[in-house]
Amino acid sequence: MRLANYLFFTTDCEEALAFYTQCGLGRVEEMKRHGDRGMPVASEAMRGKVLHARFAGPGIEFFASDNHDAEPMRGSAHYLVLDDRAQTDSLFERLGAGGTVTTPLKVQPWGGYYGKLTDRFGVQWMIEYPPAG
Repeated sequence: MRLANYLFFTTDCEEALAFYTQCGLGRVEEMKRHGDRGMPVASEAMRGKVLHARFAGPGIEFFASDNHDAEPMRGSAHYLVLDDRAQTDSLFERLGAGGTVTTPLKVQPWGGYYGKLTDRFGVQWMIEYPPAG
């Protein structure tokens, strides 16, 4: 058994996945579209949008799609633990472009170098460079 997040967007899944690729998180490994090869279409507005995608990179795997009935993302976050502080700074800055920082990236009371943000697609990210030891 393994746990993987599944992100639901309304119509900008492909744009979000391209953004995550640009941020250096990985790349789309699989993509199916609404209406392709007999795949169902809830409405003509959904034709060509992402029906199912698998995104993967070193230590990362999640799934995503566009859904006409998608609800806003809340109550869940991707939590990334990095092993390099400079990489942590860089990734936090890239993911935060156009988004909202909810916890600035800094050393926290528990000793971790941690920050939280919501990216421009509404996905929450918790990023930490943990304390030594």
